[in-house]
Amino acid sequence: MGASPTGVVTPGSAAPLGRVYAALTVQVLISAGTYLAAKRAMTELSPFTVVLWRFLVCGVAFTLLLALTPGPTLPPRAAWKRVVLLGLMGGPVNQTLFFSGLSRSTAAHAALLYALTPMGVYVASLVLGRERVSTRATAGILTALVGVVVLLLGRGLASAQGSVQGDLLILTAVVAWVIYTTEGKPLASEYGPLRATAWTMTVATALQLPLIPFVLKPGEVWAASFAAKGAIVYLGLMTSVVAYLLWYYALSKVPASRVAIFSNLQPAATALAAWAVLNESLHWELALGGALVLVGVRLTQRAPVKAPPVVVEAG
Repeated sequence: MGASPTGVVTPGSAAPLGRVYAALTVQVLISAGTYLAAKRAMTELSPFTVVLWRFLVCGVAFTLLLALTPGPTLPPRAAWKRVVLLGLMGGPVNQTLFFSGLSRSTAAHAALLYALTPMGVYVASLVLGRERVSTRATAGILTALVGVVVLLLGRGLASAQGSVQGDLLILTAVVAWVIYTTEGKPLASEYGPLRATAWTMTVATALQLPLIPFVLKPGEVWAASFAAKGAIVYLGLMTSVVAYLLWYYALSKVPASRVAIFSNLQPAATALAAWAVLNESLHWELALGGALVLVGVRLTQRAPVKAPPVVVEAG
């Protein structure tokens, strides 16, 4: 990514970003099905059982990827602390709290709270000195957030009853996801998205293993419907493997705030998926809210990336 004499990195000076945006688009589409799959699985199984089986599926997949692809199987010693932190945040903390909160709240509330992710990532990146304040990026993030609110109001957010406890659990899960995103960018940039994702998700799976005697419940899972078992496979392979890989791939290429803003496209994508799969009706708020989200994403992507100042030491 090139820099101008003023220290501002312009979008045009970067490598072509078509692959990054294509990856994020696929990631959004996969994640849109996460709410539907999670709700479906939890109609028959407890949240903790769903989370455990989800990570067992993704843990096996990532172990095979590490064994079959060139490169180090284990992270270097210098990266272990970050890998364990990310595994904890992206696995037990984020997913356990998210599923527990979702079982007590509504999908609309969960989607609205997760719409705070871009702002949280942006603020965290500013505090850590990895990004600089940008009026355009701030306007884009706020515009996208307004679009999500408009969209969800059309889907009955105002009348949806979600417990305060459930919403607080989901909000804490959002904080964990913000940490997973902001702290994951350096790891993905240095070691590549495949290694970074595989290491963190394998650790996340290992951290879940002590729960096996209490929540594995193989008999209940085996007796569950094909749809419930399919939902777990979707969560384990599509959401936890493919979507996470695409997320870290994008993080390895562009600033974290530009990646996080794409998560605000998920409510619109989820609404379309619910229309296609569950025959839910479409409404004008979807068009308006979706348009605002797209404008916000566009503004954020067009914001200049200000590089840290170069300090020249006197010779």
